[in-house]
Amino acid sequence: MVRWLGWGTTLAVAALVAMAVLYAAYPVPMAALIQREARACGLDPLLVAAVIRRESGFEPRAVSSRGARGLMQLMPETGAWAASRLGIEGFHPDRLFEPEVNLRLGCWYLAYLLDRFGGDPVAALAAYNGGEGTVEDWMARGHWHPAQGPGEIPFPETRHFVAGVLRDYRVYRWLYRHLPAVWGRVEQLAAAGTAAVEERLGR
Repeated sequence: MVRWLGWGTTLAVAALVAMAVLYAAYPVPMAALIQREARACGLDPLLVAAVIRRESGFEPRAVSSRGARGLMQLMPETGAWAASRLGIEGFHPDRLFEPEVNLRLGCWYLAYLLDRFGGDPVAALAAYNGGEGTVEDWMARGHWHPAQGPGEIPFPETRHFVAGVLRDYRVYRWLYRHLPAVWGRVEQLAAAGTAAVEERLGR
């Protein structure tokens, strides 16, 4: 029994280390702000986190080679258009470096694309990266349809972006929605193993 619990402790510690690594690799900085802005637009905050991880790595002042800015990597013209639709006056591209503004505009834009493409996340994410008009053209010409999945998207950059976001989203969902119960069980195993070792040592 003690030997089993010893192995259980070892496995529990290994599991805790592995999960700690995953949490470090898939963080949610500014979680409260992301949750607020995402839910205001009817989005899953974990999907937004996956987009941010892929777009900017949670760096508020990130700038792409094409000029996209901030957490959700919005182009200045997209930010200006979204700001006008939301009634935000006095918009300036530099405001895209402000997390709250970037998230508000980015979440609204992602929600807009989801609505535009009938709630299909593959099409919406493809449009987020490749452009709404581009995706519409692919579909109209029969070059690609969301039902084909991200693997058949014509543009390599967009194909990798969509596949990456969806993969990250699955990881985020597993970590932050289903893992607490698993984590609790691992902690129980670790505590049981520690207690057994202490009992054996007469502590």
